[in-house]
Amino acid sequence: MHKHKIDDDFQSYLTEGATFVGKPGIPMLMDLKNTQIPKGLVPLNKIKYTKDKGKYVHCYIHDDVFSNFISNTSKFVDKLRQFDGVITPDCSMLINQSLCLQETNVYFNRAVGFFLQKQGIPVIPNVRWSDESSFEYCFLGIPKNTIIAMSTHGCIRSKEQKRIFKEGVRKAIETLEPSAIIVHGYMPDEVFSDFTSVVSFYRYPSEFEETHMEVEK
Repeated sequence: MHKHKIDDDFQSYLTEGATFVGKPGIPMLMDLKNTQIPKGLVPLNKIKYTKDKGKYVHCYIHDDVFSNFISNTSKFVDKLRQFDGVITPDCSMLINQSLCLQETNVYFNRAVGFFLQKQGIPVIPNVRWSDESSFEYCFLGIPKNTIIAMSTHGCIRSKEQKRIFKEGVRKAIETLEPSAIIVHGYMPDEVFSDFTSVVSFYRYPSEFEETHMEVEK
């Protein structure tokens, strides 16, 4: 019989042994130093067809596409072990979205990451925010001085979106003091130029960019 999230206590096995932090009770990732700057990125829905395993797997795709990863994480472990590492799920956080839904998405981001860490898989935490009100909890559960990742894809279309994203980058650096930042998607100067002297950024094109580059060749 098909199981839904609520049937298994919201995958409580993901956080067995975890420490929970902050008012929402977000699982704390382990402070492991086994991550590296990725040699490349591959989306979760393409891992079956990827011959080059020397990459980090990401979820910078529509939530519906990786929902099964969150609800059946243990079934992905053997496949993910073949790759260099995993970036935690990029669960959507939207302005005016219910607070409890946003906190839940932060929870599953860290819960999946913690579980994969326990399986010996290198994990880079993805950071995601909605607006300034989410800064209270969106960075919880991430150790300081580690590599973090973020995606601009679909998040910097308007002037206001760029302003909010820039503030999120600023707050992430202040709060987490990352050793490096992985950026999936475009890196416009108006958003990132104030920070490039503070921390090292490593940019990786989105699938959208790569597709267009192929078309232009």
